[in-house]
Amino acid sequence: MRTTKSTLFGAAIVAALLAFPLTSRADEVPSVDITPQLQHAGLDIDNLRGIDVGGIVILRGRAIDADNAARAGEYVSQLGYKRIANLIQVVTPPDDAAIRRNVERKLSLQRSLEGCDIRVDSQKGVVTIAGKVGSELQRDVAVDIARNIDGVRAVKTDLSSN
Repeated sequence: MRTTKSTLFGAAIVAALLAFPLTSRADEVPSVDITPQLQHAGLDIDNLRGIDVGGIVILRGRAIDADNAARAGEYVSQLGYKRIANLIQVVTPPDDAAIRRNVERKLSLQRSLEGCDIRVDSQKGVVTIAGKVGSELQRDVAVDIARNIDGVRAVKTDLSSN
């Protein structure tokens, strides 16, 4: 009986080792992240990422117009890559006037920001908040409010404390 249990236990270990290989398979295709090269290209694309998988560069991100997405593909081509899968999404450009109004309205409704002198601007969904606040906490509240408005891509601050 003891031999049978040992044999079954050994067979179970062998089966487990075969099911979960310890080393990578030789047929797996290595990937290379080319995102850092893309970030220095000056392309106006949110979350731009590029990965070379087996000689095919896969581009992902969000652009506000098709020309920006096409420029990313052209840039990768200039880097010497021949096969490019441009999966960059083209999204509707943000309505800067509506974003500015929404941020201003939300800031004016926040009681903890009473007495602050805050100005708001929006360019292509990037909101800039400038002016004077009483404390760093008020600055953090203003930034958090702006980040949570629909259409805001990023928030820049130029707020000084009294």
